[in-house]
Amino acid sequence: MLNEIEEWIDSTNAKFKSKRQSCLLFTEHFRGFYTQDFLSKSYFVVTDRLPKPDFPELRDAGLSEFLDDESDGITYKDTYYILPHFASSLRLHFHELVHVAQWKSLGPRNFIQRYISELNEFGYDHAPLESVAYYFDRHFSEGKPQVDVLNFIESYFK
Repeated sequence: MLNEIEEWIDSTNAKFKSKRQSCLLFTEHFRGFYTQDFLSKSYFVVTDRLPKPDFPELRDAGLSEFLDDESDGITYKDTYYILPHFASSLRLHFHELVHVAQWKSLGPRNFIQRYISELNEFGYDHAPLESVAYYFDRHFSEGKPQVDVLNFIESYFK
């Protein structure tokens, strides 16, 4: 199943490649949180519908609620997808960039396995990968001191 999911992700990211925008747009807003190099290798796509894989195996694995949920954004490797009415939400961009850092730190297969496992064990609201992203997006949106998110992610998930 992991191969099928990763192939779907790569295909989806390739399909939307011409619509991707560079996260370098957020350099000034996210200075001290994310490096310019990281932002230059991270992308987002504004789309009317968030792409999600819908394999029977994922539903069998208990992910029906996640697949059917109307979320605001979703991240696949170095690219995240957001709905048009959230395109100007710095907090959502910040949140999804935490996930880009997690994908990078854990690697695709480990991220996918861990995300599925955490959703099943803790549910979306308490899954550690999501909890970390929500912690940092709150930290940012409340104007708290800058934190090197990438270093934190590297040490937290290793």
